[in-house]
Amino acid sequence: MLNKNHPFHMVDVSPWPILGALSVMVLVSGSVKLFHENSLNLVIMGVLAIMLIMIQWWRDVIRESTYQGLHTNKVMTNMRLGMILFITSEVFFFVSFFWTFFHSSLSPSIEIGSNWPPKGILPFNPMSIPLLNTIILISSGVTITVTHHSLMNNNKKEALNSLGLTIILGILFSLLQAYEYEMAPFTIADSIYGSTFFITTGFHGIHVLIGTIFLFINFIRLKNNHFSNHHHFGFEAAAWYWHFVDVVWLFLYLLIYWWGNK
Repeated sequence: MLNKNHPFHMVDVSPWPILGALSVMVLVSGSVKLFHENSLNLVIMGVLAIMLIMIQWWRDVIRESTYQGLHTNKVMTNMRLGMILFITSEVFFFVSFFWTFFHSSLSPSIEIGSNWPPKGILPFNPMSIPLLNTIILISSGVTITVTHHSLMNNNKKEALNSLGLTIILGILFSLLQAYEYEMAPFTIADSIYGSTFFITTGFHGIHVLIGTIFLFINFIRLKNNHFSNHHHFGFEAAAWYWHFVDVVWLFLYLLIYWWGNK
């Protein structure tokens, strides 16, 4: 590797992909056990295993990019393409849920009384917590953009402040969504409306949590001077992911919370 004559990164053998897959399997199995037996043992084990693997996998990637110089311009270009393809796959992931929602709402079946929302379902008021969460996520999109511009202008202090504010807004969004779920007048078992609502907003909420962790890791890296004004793909990937989360929420708010209540 020291004498290579190409700009590509030939990744070393790593145990983290297979161990990560096994840990996710433990978490999913634990979730099933939680639903049926109200036991948290496997869930806790799965979460701890995933967290440990995340820490060590990120540690390896940070070493490769920051200290070993393996993330050349060509490598970063390919990683940008990979991130674009990943986000594209995520777009189609959410399209499937929106497709289900529209199929059920535009032609409600006789089993739910041919009404939308189904009779007995009291939808959320789109002008309360959902609107506040929309403002929070749009604001976080602004602050993450400020962070990027500050980073490109070598203004580390401003970048840290705006990135920290973005993380706080992400946490606030998750807390408000958890409160909303706690106060919900219907459950995931209440007809196709409950299923589509909680599956779609729930998966978006998971993406917000993942994005918040992603940004927090970049906050630590920025504090430790891992980024320069021209070498910061880790932050770019997190910013793109966060903007994707913002856009999905706008569609969620407009179509499910607002239009779906009419």
